Amino acid sequence: MRFSEFGLTTLKEVPAEAEIVSHQLMLRAGLIRRLASGLFTWMPIGVRVLRKVEAIVREEMNRAGALELLMPAVHPAELWQETGRWDQYGPLLLRIFDRHQREFCFGPTHEEVITDIARRELRSYKQLPINYYQIQTKFRDEIRPRFGVMRSREFIMKDAYSFDVDQAGLDASYQKMHDAYTAIFTRLGLTFRVVWADSGEIGGSKSQEFHVIADSGEDAIAYSDEDDYASNIETAATSPAATTRPAASAALQKIPTPGVRSIDDLCKLLKIEAAQTIKTLIVHGDDGPVALVLRGDHELNAVKAQKLAGVASPLTMADGDTIRKATGSEAGSLGPLGSKLPVYYDHAVTAMANFSCGANEVEQHFTGVNFERDLPLPATVDLRNVIAGDPVPGGNGTLKIARGIEVGHIFQLGTKYSESMRATIHDQDGKERAMHMGCYGIGITRIVGAAIEQNHDANGIIWPEPLAPFDVVLVPINLQRSAIVQEAAEALYAEMQALGVDVLLDDRDVRPGVKFADAELIGIPHRVVLSERGLTGGELEYRHRRDAESRDMKRAAVLELLLK
Repeated sequence: MRFSEFGLTTLKEVPAEAEIVSHQLMLRAGLIRRLASGLFTWMPIGVRVLRKVEAIVREEMNRAGALELLMPAVHPAELWQETGRWDQYGPLLLRIFDRHQREFCFGPTHEEVITDIARRELRSYKQLPINYYQIQTKFRDEIRPRFGVMRSREFIMKDAYSFDVDQAGLDASYQKMHDAYTAIFTRLGLTFRVVWADSGEIGGSKSQEFHVIADSGEDAIAYSDEDDYASNIETAATSPAATTRPAASAALQKIPTPGVRSIDDLCKLLKIEAAQTIKTLIVHGDDGPVALVLRGDHELNAVKAQKLAGVASPLTMADGDTIRKATGSEAGSLGPLGSKLPVYYDHAVTAMANFSCGANEVEQHFTGVNFERDLPLPATVDLRNVIAGDPVPGGNGTLKIARGIEVGHIFQLGTKYSESMRATIHDQDGKERAMHMGCYGIGITRIVGAAIEQNHDANGIIWPEPLAPFDVVLVPINLQRSAIVQEAAEALYAEMQALGVDVLLDDRDVRPGVKFADAELIGIPHRVVLSERGLTGGELEYRHRRDAESRDMKRAAVLELLLK
């Protein structure tokens, strides 16, 4: 490809609307252009990267025995109503009407559609196991699209769905997809971790996420420093405190705390650490408000809390009026002493002694609070996010926390969809039974953004070589004014093409500095510079995108290096 024929426009300035590095660089390097909020056109150079991702995903899915199909992007409402998700999915679902006023949605996922296919096509256990996959455009009506392709409304996804006779078969299909995903992200050249996760809106009994490790990641990942344990922070478990609770050594006192509305305010007033306080949060329950009590420096885990008996799901914090009616006080002055609400205590709380908490009176707090003297010692539950240094749940060592970008998610759905949609087969005994399903997704467009978040520097993108839009860029100096350079560049360009090297010839009549800057911005792994002086000495100038310096090499040596 010749640069002059590629129609590529790069930008020097960082676009004002771009918040994170991948969004900035994708706009600057000409990979995408914004159409509307959360909607992007993929430009020719961006499409080249997308196709590289798709090719690797397709090869590994085919190798794992999955069968490619292509389902409609628009779904009739009736299918989603069968599973109850028409109402459950809420405003994320883009609902539309045809000219006959029949209701449809633009599919954010395809469980209903594939289950409809399965119940029509699969009749006998002899047809199982089977796994269908597609690479398809999805749409989720995000309330606040942001971060470019990382959280856009329209995106490209690979989704696969397995069907098995029983749980044992599902376990085998799930493991096969786990292995395929591991191969995909390894081949893409990305640093990633596989973590246990919550199944969320998709549902099912078991799920794991594949995260590209990056400082800008939206998700926090907890992992062991001694074994292979890793989990999304939403699902990483905590255990009852193993330490002995100190003896009570302070008297219980109620003190005025004017202006105190938060744990930080309380700590500043009393000159104590947040770990010496507890906080009481009021949430909606099935039969009225419920109190959740955590150590002051710990963060409530909504996924865990909404699974507790009597707590409403999804978790919803109580408003000021509800809190005042239930406690007689206000947020910022709440505590468990004297509370008449159902209370859940986090595991870590009962290891505390001589702590401070709200007194359920406006701008009043207790200090010197102790269990078994001022409060009965309660049963405890897992309510909080893990933190670095916590013990590994059921494993070895302690937890570390990293940031990750979710690019893949695999689920065991079981019979959640097949039962509600009556997708059954006849087993070996002739009995009708619901098929066991698995669901396996990869964000194709998101991978591109995640790769950039993990691989960039001040000058631009540094593509892992399997993802690069071109293998090498040829940069002739004074191409339009030197016959020697022109002849050598055209000959090398033709030879590289003949050898199967994906090469971009920068034949523009611009300054060398502009060519070098664009090559680094675009992130092409290999750069070869041809100059009249170098050619006279029989050498080319070679530089890898990750190298700090260039080096002079013979033409044959450069070709040998590129072919490797």
